Amino acid sequence: MRAGAMVLAVASLVTLNACSSGKDSGSGSPKGSSSVSLDFWGWAPGYDKSVALWNKTHPNIKVNFSKVPSGSGGGYTKMQNAVKAGNAPCLAQIGNESVPTFVVNGALEDVSAYANQSKDQFVEWTWKQSSLGDKVFGIPVDTGPTALFYRKDLFSKYHLPVPGTWQDFAADAEKFHAAGPENYLINAPVDSYDMAGYTWQAGGHWFGTANDQWQVTIDGAETQKVTQYWQGLLDKKLLKTGAGPLDTTWFKEAQEGHIASVITAVWAAPLIEQNLPKLAGKWAVAPMPQWNAGEQAAGDNGGSTTAVLKGCKHPKEATEFATWFSTNTDSLTNLIKNTGIYPAAKSGLDLPAVNTPSAYFGGQNIYQVFKTAAENTNPNWVWGPSMTQVESDFVDGLKSAAQGNSSIPDVAKTVQSKTVAAMKNQGLSVG
Repeated sequence: MRAGAMVLAVASLVTLNACSSGKDSGSGSPKGSSSVSLDFWGWAPGYDKSVALWNKTHPNIKVNFSKVPSGSGGGYTKMQNAVKAGNAPCLAQIGNESVPTFVVNGALEDVSAYANQSKDQFVEWTWKQSSLGDKVFGIPVDTGPTALFYRKDLFSKYHLPVPGTWQDFAADAEKFHAAGPENYLINAPVDSYDMAGYTWQAGGHWFGTANDQWQVTIDGAETQKVTQYWQGLLDKKLLKTGAGPLDTTWFKEAQEGHIASVITAVWAAPLIEQNLPKLAGKWAVAPMPQWNAGEQAAGDNGGSTTAVLKGCKHPKEATEFATWFSTNTDSLTNLIKNTGIYPAAKSGLDLPAVNTPSAYFGGQNIYQVFKTAAENTNPNWVWGPSMTQVESDFVDGLKSAAQGNSSIPDVAKTVQSKTVAAMKNQGLSVG
């Protein structure tokens, strides 16, 4: 279901929950002053560098960037508490998956009057990630097309073919683990972002609207196929447990050659390069394994919006900065290099930075893989209004499954039930 229909289901709740304007610490300038100051909260590496570029050329609109924990690490709670207290920053980095949650909680400003003039500068479906119906709540920064990062030296050493299908991937996992008890091709899924990306690629969806009601299908047929696949690998003890993708343990295991791949988004490239410098030239990127040979379907894991929080006293200036942040050539070049974004702005897709071989990845032009992935990602995926709850429940459930106390298919069923209940408790109509 397209995002345009979503507003019908949330409009009444948004109206009820809308916060009144309070003192905005992110835009506190004396009345009548010719300049304004905007606070901006986020966590991604490289954001501060783009802010510094802006401040050099825009002396009348100063942006103060403050690093906060990632959204799932507490940043979203901090933002929403600040909105309730009336001292929120003007600007915030919000993952696309969490925009509907912020809207339902009345935590975002409608900046349509200032943003719509820039709509045509962005890939259509990315604009919808920052919008609900005819209301725009921020400016899209990037998407998260997914692919397979793999250790090409280890694949060569153990004679593992680059997997074209999920069946091939399972065969590689079995062969790599058989070569050494500490060897695992990949880690077990750990959160909703993993599961959503796999479901997205499989052609499924988790949320939609029909007849002015939310539809929730977290345990739908495609998710069931995905969960059964990963449970099969878990049952055979072919997945690394106790390590999430790109966490401290994962990097240690990867450095030692005990984890040979990760399926995740483009933004992982600089993280791998920065945390595993000694493995330069040993990594490569390939398309995600496919359910049917010859297909090119991909999922999405990540992507952010620069949103304007409720109570911002200078929404016009905030939107001006957010648009520049996502479209300016120097800003985009920095964000591609240091943040690992895949741009939402059409102009960003033609920059040299997304068409340059990577020395770290052995001279491979990895962005060509992500370009194909982005072109083969279903643009109609809809995020629901309770993703904080969905994420928490998936994290708890998948941890239990990894410990053998549950199963991944059962986790999806439990999250489905809990999500419907949570949404009804919010006053939302669920079909």
